[in-house]
Amino acid sequence: MHAADEYAYGLWTIVLLNVLLVLVFAVGFLRPRARADWRAMGVFGAWLVALFTEMYGIPLTIYGLTALLGRRYPVLDPFTHKNGHLIVALTGGSEALYGVVMTLTTVVFWVAIVIMGRAWRQVHSAREGLVTDGVYARVRHPQYSAMFLLIGSLLIQWPTLPTLLMAPVLAVAYLRLARREEAGLLASFGEAYRAYMSEVPAFVPRLWGYSSPTVPSRSV
Repeated sequence: MHAADEYAYGLWTIVLLNVLLVLVFAVGFLRPRARADWRAMGVFGAWLVALFTEMYGIPLTIYGLTALLGRRYPVLDPFTHKNGHLIVALTGGSEALYGVVMTLTTVVFWVAIVIMGRAWRQVHSAREGLVTDGVYARVRHPQYSAMFLLIGSLLIQWPTLPTLLMAPVLAVAYLRLARREEAGLLASFGEAYRAYMSEVPAFVPRLWGYSSPTVPSRSV
């Protein structure tokens, strides 16, 4: 492992391992089946490659910023791992901020993984039925909410130009998947799912005024 104050790029094995690790979690919990599912997962995979390539392989965004800003770049050693965090680097390389950013984004990342896992277990147990309890009592698409949390945590932890540009494309892909899934659920469960939609938000849970949905979970 490289220390936070040493040159931290050209580590292609770490790039590959990180991409594979996150993809294994995502594929395992989201279980893409239809062509649209795999297209969205492909976009996510490309986003991960761009992210971890800049994180451990070639820091293209930092090369561009240092060329653009020259001596005005806020830190003297932009190619260390700590200063690869642009939020930290562009605010002067604060050790305290580095610790806060890393800690908070890592916590959010693993919270997202846990939510994905819980949602997958519920769907797997229901065997294609309508699930309205557990994490599904808070949002209709907890797996995609978790995916947005995961992407957001990594964007804050390691913002780069390619990943910032690709993030809206990725968000649109999963929003479209959610709409396709809801069309199928409406066809299967009709008014029961429509009532569930009226009671439970799609992606962001209510912070106040929460009440359990009146529609019970049911089998196909």
